[in-house]
Parts: sequence; structure tokens; C-alpha cells
Amino acid sequence: MTHGKYVLKALIVAALFGAVAATLVLKERNSRDTPSRTATEIDPLARKLPKLLDLGAGKCIPCKKMAPILEELGESYAGIFDVEFIDVWKNEGAGEQYGVRLIPTQIFYDAEARELFRHEGFMGREDILAKWKELGVQLPKTEQE
Repeated sequence: MTHGKYVLKALIVAALFGAVAATLVLKERNSRDTPSRTATEIDPLARKLPKLLDLGAGKCIPCKKMAPILEELGESYAGIFDVEFIDVWKNEGAGEQYGVRLIPTQIFYDAEARELFRHEGFMGREDILAKWKELGVQLPKTEQE
């Protein structure tokens, strides 16, 4: 192979590296200049939901009794309201952050994350659903209704 072919190959490789580098720089610049889109803008089906936040602890007896209720509600009412549990013994700052006086504490939020209602102590499934209805959340009719 002649010296000219080596030079030509080196120029082609350099041009490819330059093109890749320029593409990455432009992509980075565009991502900084373009405002980030929310999940709702990306996926029209993604929307903010009301939330039930339960603050408790894994070793607290009433909290343990609520765990399967919360899990079932989270599955059965997915897309209607979210359910979240925070263990305040593992996440020490959460109790103070949410103003928890005793556990379990349930906080009901609207879709804009505004607190609507707060309950301290064990809260059963039917009481939780009744509170959501009282707060105006449209729940699907069950077979019992």
C-alpha cells in the first residue's frame, strides 16, 4: 500500500471522528436550549393523580396491618390514585418533614399535591375509599354496589 492510501484513510477516519464530535456537541446544545418536557407532554396518558401517603414503620403493629390494604389499593386503583408508603424509622427526616405526630399517619393529596385530609392511626380499606369519595375522587363502582 502506498503512502497516499495511508494518508487518505487517516483523513477519512479524522473526518468521521469530527462528524461524530460535531453531532454530540449539537445534540448537547439543543438539549440545553430546549425546555424539558413533562411526562404529560411526552405521554398524554400520563397524568398527575391524587395520592395517599402513608407514613409508618415496618415494625409498627398497626402499620403492618395496613401494609396489605395499601398494597391492594395501589393495585386495584392504579390510574385513579397513587399509594405511597414511607418508613419513618428508616427515613428519619420524613416524620419531621410531614409533621407526623404518631404512626401510622395517612395524608390524602389532590393531583396538585395539596394536602386535603390527614388521619392518624390505623385506617381500614373501606374508610380510605369512603374518604376518597368524600374528597371528590371518582372511584369505579364495585360488584357490591
